[in-house]
Amino acid sequence: MGLHHITAIAGYAKRNYEFYTRVLGLRLVKKTVNFDDPKTYHFYYGDRTGTPGTLLTFFPWEGIAPGKTGSGMATDIRYAVPAGSLEFWSNRFKKYNVKQEDVTEVFGEQLLAFVDPDGLKINLVVPKTTDNRIPWETADVNATVAAKGFHSVVLTLKNIDATAGILTDVFGYHLLEQDKNSYRFITDAVENASIIDLLESTNEGRGINSAGTNHHVAFRVKDEETQMMYREKIASRGLSITGKIDRDYFYSLYFREPGGVLFEIATDNPGFTIDETLAELGSSLKLPKQYEASRMKIEKLLPKLV
Repeated sequence: MGLHHITAIAGYAKRNYEFYTRVLGLRLVKKTVNFDDPKTYHFYYGDRTGTPGTLLTFFPWEGIAPGKTGSGMATDIRYAVPAGSLEFWSNRFKKYNVKQEDVTEVFGEQLLAFVDPDGLKINLVVPKTTDNRIPWETADVNATVAAKGFHSVVLTLKNIDATAGILTDVFGYHLLEQDKNSYRFITDAVENASIIDLLESTNEGRGINSAGTNHHVAFRVKDEETQMMYREKIASRGLSITGKIDRDYFYSLYFREPGGVLFEIATDNPGFTIDETLAELGSSLKLPKQYEASRMKIEKLLPKLV
């Protein structure tokens, strides 16, 4: 059912938190820790409820070296924004000294490209069709300009064929249109967060995963039964895929698609209100149960956000 979430790497937790909540105006839906490295936060930013398809998540490793975007990696995250909002965003980025580019057009849609403080490439896109999702609002970023959630993500590959096969034969996407070496795939299963752009760049060097790069792209399924059906499909193609992993707010499977991008399949259930009320989302540190006994130690190690 399209994109569930996208996970990236940041260099400093406080800087990341301030940029995404204050400058971009997203909601911090969940503040937890990396399951494999509990002294590192895992932030989830999204809409009011943390709806799949709106969730950008980060592992902010303090002081980690900058990464390098390249082939075998998701290279551009694209948010849908309302028509007429790009001037607001351009002015806001100037105010906060955010590096941005001139407005361009991609597949007939207006696009404003910028980078976050770690150099992560993000685009704001005015979709051809109206996006009716209700965004999170702040005092500075209201619904007339706020990001609705994901529009698409760009995967840069040396050759798109095998990756396209996963999208079409396994995930049910189809090729919508092509512009030179960029191929747009879409699923009809959902109205939004439904697009994957494959950019074929034969001379592109391999990406290096570190600050300012994407870690993985998660695709959305309704529940665990559906998830296991996809696991069988992927395994039958000879690809290595993990077993089901409980991430507290969803269940996950991971596999590396043939082009090198790490894909995840994540469920809608149980959601982010399993351990906080809707009003309280993101207001306190939530730990996986295996780390709860070490809460005091972990809280001392984690960087202060305010």
